[in-house]
Formats: sequence, C-alpha cells, structure tokens
Amino acid sequence: MEVLQKLGVALGFATLAGLNLYLTVFATSLAIHYGWVDVSAQYPDLLILGSTPVLIVSGVLYAIEFFADKVPWVDSMWDSIHTAIRPLGGAFLAVETLGHRDPVFDVVVALLAGGVTLTAHGAKAGTRLIANGSPEPFTNVALSLTEDVAVGGGLGLMAYSYKHSPYLALAVFGGIVLVLLYVTPKIFRFARIKIWLLWKKLSFPAATGKEALPLANLPADPDLMFARLNPTGEAVAWAAPCLTGSSKGGLPTNFSGHIVATTDSPHKLHFIGRRGWRSLYKTLDLAGCKASHESRFLSEDLTLHHPEKGTKQVFVFDRSKALMVQTIAERLRERLVPAEGSARTQDARELVSA
Repeated sequence: MEVLQKLGVALGFATLAGLNLYLTVFATSLAIHYGWVDVSAQYPDLLILGSTPVLIVSGVLYAIEFFADKVPWVDSMWDSIHTAIRPLGGAFLAVETLGHRDPVFDVVVALLAGGVTLTAHGAKAGTRLIANGSPEPFTNVALSLTEDVAVGGGLGLMAYSYKHSPYLALAVFGGIVLVLLYVTPKIFRFARIKIWLLWKKLSFPAATGKEALPLANLPADPDLMFARLNPTGEAVAWAAPCLTGSSKGGLPTNFSGHIVATTDSPHKLHFIGRRGWRSLYKTLDLAGCKASHESRFLSEDLTLHHPEKGTKQVFVFDRSKALMVQTIAERLRERLVPAEGSARTQDARELVSA
C-alpha cells in the first residue's frame, strides 16, 4: 500500500510540474515549511522543499511566471524555455518522493517521470499556441488561471490521498496521463496548423492575378490519389490546395489535400488528402448546398452548408489565398444555379403535362 501511495504522489508531482513547476514547488514548500503537511515519516527526502531558500526562489519564479503566463506569445516563449526545465523538475520531485537510493532505480524513475512531465507540458504549450492564434488576450488569462487552479486542486488531492485514500492519487493521475497521451498529439497537430497559417499571413501578401485562380490540373501525387475517386476519367475543371476544417456530418478535420471539381459532374466536389499516414478520399454532393467565402483572423474559409439537411463543411486556406477562395465560391454558386433552374423547369413541365 505504501508503495502505491508513493507512486501516486510521484505521478502527481510529475503531472503538475508539466503545468506549472514553480507553483507546484512553491505550494509544496509552503505546506512543508509551515507544517501544514508532515512528510517526515513517509517522504523524508521532500523535507528539503521546506527550506527557506527553496521557498523564496520558487516564490519569486512563480511570481514571474504568473504574469508571463497570461500575455499572448510571451507565454509560448516562456513554455519553449521551460521545455527542458519542467521535465527535469518533475523528474527530481518524483525521485525525491520515492526516496530510493538505488542509482538504476532513480534513473528509471527520472526518465519515466520526465516523460510524464513532458507530456503535460506539451499539452499545455500546444493549447497556448492554439489560443495565441486569436487576437484577444482573455483566453490566455483564463487558461493560465485554470492551470493554477488545477495545480492547487491536484496538490490538495495528493494531500487528501496521503491522509485518507492511498490509491486515489494514483488512480486519478494515472487516468489524467492516459488522457494526455491521447490528446497531446491532436493538440500539437492543430497548433502546427495554426502556426503555419500565422506564418503565411505574416510572410506572404494576398494573391493577385493568376495566383488568385484555382489550379487547372492536379500535381502528380494528388492526381494519382484522385484516380481512386475518378475511375471514369472525368476531366478536372479546377483544383485547389486546402485543409479540412470544422464540419457537421462532413469530413474529419486537419487533413491537408486538394478540393477538385470535374467538368462532367458539376454538382459534386471531391476531396483528396492526407494526415500523417492516413489518406482521405471523399466525394461531396453539392445538390441543395450553398457556398460562401468567410475571412477569419488567420485563414480564408470556404464554407459549404445544406440548410435543409443541417450539414456543413469548411475548407481552410491561408490568408494569401483570399481572392482564390472568393473565385472558388463564385464558381460553385454558378454550378449550383443551373441545377436549381433545371429542377424548376422540370417541375413546370410536369405541371403542364398533368
């Protein structure tokens, strides 16, 4: 039981250090220094955290982080600096918690705890990069305060588990680590796209002239992929590189690829793309859909929605493609108008024959 209890506390320190190392150390130092928590029996190696120098230094560093963590982009710079510091701190706290003096055991614990801290740090840093893609600063403040509260709540949980439930901390933090291992790659993938869109916005002017037009033909690799959706060999009318965005009943998000329109199927739009090792081939039926161009802070969005079915699909372009997206939206609207007109004509013919 004592071993599992110590593992729970060590896992808790490693996880919380990834969110805010200095607050974790400072709050623990306060509790030990003023005797709020007695660790002398089970965690004697943690008594060093209660020393006055550790209390002062961790408090000063936390005060700096408290303000740096709430300023857009400053928080991301701060996170990048602490990519190595937080895992080292998390590893140290875990090793001191377990109190084992076998060098091999200490190295194994340090590696595992450092990995846990790095995972939590990655989720935090990736979330901040996504938040920094919006022009307002309030999200950063809210995220920072939430993280501070989470660290305080996590330490409180560890203290409660220490006194009343030896397995509680291990179960809770074990579950949190599993969730982080699942969501962190998704957060980083989304953050990478946001950074790319920001870089394109800052580095490239809006397209003009021919650059505003969609592609007349697909590049070689996408063309080979498109053959799976085009077994009859329909001619490509135009194509455009993009990302899949949010949807309701549409495509999964964050696939990089091309939307393709053909000359023989004016009411269909094809998408071919990849995300990591996954490929995506999909034909969208445009009948009854409406196409619109929407400018965002970091992107130009092509939105296709069906009012009656309630479906929606967004394709994301960088800001330099504003005129291209506008052209595509106009071409799609032109493709849909004849279909509506033909339907009305057919209805009229049926009424006359009746």
